Amino acid sequence: MTAQLWCFGESGNAYKPALTMQVAGYDWQPVYVDFFNGEGRSPAFRALNPMGEVPVFREGDVTLTQSAVIQLHVAERTGRFLGSDRNETLRWLMFDNHKVSGQAGPARFLLNFLPADKRPAGAAEYLQGRLKGAYQVLEAHLADRDWVAPGGPTIADFALCGYLYYPEPFGFDRKDWPHIDRWLDGIAALPGWKHPYDLMPGNPSDRAPKEDT
Repeated sequence: MTAQLWCFGESGNAYKPALTMQVAGYDWQPVYVDFFNGEGRSPAFRALNPMGEVPVFREGDVTLTQSAVIQLHVAERTGRFLGSDRNETLRWLMFDNHKVSGQAGPARFLLNFLPADKRPAGAAEYLQGRLKGAYQVLEAHLADRDWVAPGGPTIADFALCGYLYYPEPFGFDRKDWPHIDRWLDGIAALPGWKHPYDLMPGNPSDRAPKEDT
């Protein structure tokens, strides 16, 4: 049975389960959500997920929301990417949700997808400051290991990298963090890896104004 993932290319939170399924060899297909034209607020989508967010995962009669829940479901179904210490894997998965993606997603949105005159004063800078502290923790942790949890790669790696491959600037530059940079290269070398804009439908170029011909 083919699983479905409601997603769009710009969503780092959707990328986490998409990447998990992709490298796990899971049978899945993306379902595009036109987020920037308000599909997430539509009655049809709210019936699927009252939170109005992607990702949404459906497989048979199982419907799941929130990226970490979907990642955990895939890991348990496949027996892959939980690592050798479940508690440590989950610790770093939660660290991502609270300290990395929880700041990176809003910062990237404010700086790249929201008009400057609509940005709350100082909000992006505040988020970037918090992100710097989180990067410092991750950088130090990766100084003497290839993966964030024992027996990696794990779903924690696929969560923490969720926003770090995107080209839009939001205060993260790989060259400033050599251990994170090496780790990202290691994830990208895994069989099946794809960039978020190649793995999920929808990216900024799709919405760019077309020149008259």
